[in-house]
Amino acid sequence: MSKIAVFGSAFNPPSLGHKSVIESLSHFDKVLLLPSIAHAWGKQMLDYQVRCELVDAFIEDLNMPNVERSEIEEQLYLPDQSVTTFAVLQALELRYEKCDLTFVMGPDNLLNFAKFYKSEEILNRWSVMACPEKVKVRSTDIRKLLESGGDASALTTINVWKILSKKSYY
Repeated sequence: MSKIAVFGSAFNPPSLGHKSVIESLSHFDKVLLLPSIAHAWGKQMLDYQVRCELVDAFIEDLNMPNVERSEIEEQLYLPDQSVTTFAVLQALELRYEKCDLTFVMGPDNLLNFAKFYKSEEILNRWSVMACPEKVKVRSTDIRKLLESGGDASALTTINVWKILSKKSYY
């Protein structure tokens, strides 16, 4: 049975912290990166398509054949509604029949997991894994540095940095 890690995040922008989590998932047959299309708790983020562009550049930099971006949230999205983790896992289960899905989250989401829609059912139906960053770099660090005019090239991957510096998103 194929093992798939499902790693959802704002990826606002992708950071070396995200990279360290993904590298720790190398034992999975497939790692799906899911940029949040609409954050459940109203978090302000760059436009979804911009973050998808950043995630695609990030995946190119990772050069890991088992990592890909999933468009499942885009397919489930309805205007003015968040896409729940439960809905994502349910849709992925239909798409990847006979696969073992593991929902991967950062430690910050673990603390809020009880607030997730149908959190108990998620725990009963799928594997859930809290995976702390081995490199303590957060997207917030990158945004703050860029907003103050700093150089954040050491906090993300090369192609993500090229896009961020060229387009001045923050």
